[in-house]
Amino acid sequence: MSKRAPSLFLSIAAFVLYIVGGIATFTGIALVLLMGGRDLFGWGDAKAIGYLLVCSGLCFSVMGVLFLRLVRNRTNELLCQSVQPKQ
Repeated sequence: MSKRAPSLFLSIAAFVLYIVGGIATFTGIALVLLMGGRDLFGWGDAKAIGYLLVCSGLCFSVMGVLFLRLVRNRTNELLCQSVQPKQ
């Protein structure tokens, strides 16, 4: 396995976190605005589940962005080390 493969897998995982967070956020907003106070599949009030999805989606999005920046900085350090001549 090459050195770039773990960074690729980690960056894909971070991107997936970011996308899932965005989908959860907008689904939560839709539940709050469109469903109102109706029951949602016997799970409870749609507005409460919507707020839960908004908050957890925002957390996932922020976590994905931070994780992606961490992977990027780690990859940049590895690239800089491979380019600089060894002394």
